[in-house]
Amino acid sequence: MTANNRWSALVAAVALSFAVDANATISRAITFDEKVENAAAILVGTCVRQESRWDDSRRWILTYSTFQVEKLMKGSMALRELTIVTPGGRVGDLYQDTIGVPDFKEGDERVLFVKNTNAGPTVLYFDQGAYLVEKDDRGDRVVRPVASEAVYVDTRGGQLVRAEGTRSLRDFEGAVRDSVKRREAIKMEMVEKKQQQEASLSNVFRRNIALVVLALIGAVLATWQLLKRS
Repeated sequence: MTANNRWSALVAAVALSFAVDANATISRAITFDEKVENAAAILVGTCVRQESRWDDSRRWILTYSTFQVEKLMKGSMALRELTIVTPGGRVGDLYQDTIGVPDFKEGDERVLFVKNTNAGPTVLYFDQGAYLVEKDDRGDRVVRPVASEAVYVDTRGGQLVRAEGTRSLRDFEGAVRDSVKRREAIKMEMVEKKQQQEASLSNVFRRNIALVVLALIGAVLATWQLLKRS
C-alpha cells in the first residue's frame, strides 16, 4: 500500500468516526459500550518513542507513536509494544494538525482503544478513544478523557454530551469487563432466540408435513380410483 493510500485510509477513518463539520468541529458522541464493542484491543501503555515523517508525496505528515504495553483490557494478542499511527505532526518547522486526533509524547501513560486499519493500528474514534492515566493526590492511578477541541453531540437527541468523568484505573477496567459481558449476554440472547425460532419452524414443518403426506396419499388414491373406472 502506498503512503497516499495509507493517508487516505486514515482520513476516511476520521470522516467515518467523527463526521466533523470543518467550521463547527461538531462530532458524534460515542458511547462507552460502543467504544468497547468496536475496539480490536484496549490497552494500558506508556509512549516510549515517537517519530513524525512525510509520506512519499511530501504532502502529509504522519506520526508513529510506539507504546510499551502494560496490560490489555481487551484483546488476546500478547503485545509488548504497539505502534499507533495518526495523521499530523511536526517535521522541521512545519506542523500539520487534525482536530479530533489525540497528541502523544514520550512518557505519556494512556488507555487506548485500538482500531486496525490498512495504514496500521490507530486510535478508535481518536480523541474519544484515548484517555490519560495519572496519579491522584493519594498516589492512586486514575483515568480521565483527553481534552479536545471538538464538541460532542448525541445525534439521537441533538444534545451536547459532557466529557466522561475521572475514575480509578481499577474502576475503568471493571467498566470495560462489564461492557464486554453485557455484549456477550446480548449475543447469547440473540442466539437463543434464533434457536427458539428455528425450533418453532421445525415443529410447524413436522406438523404440516404429516398433513401434506396425507393429502398426497389422498390424491394418489383418488387418481387410482379414477383410473379404475375409466
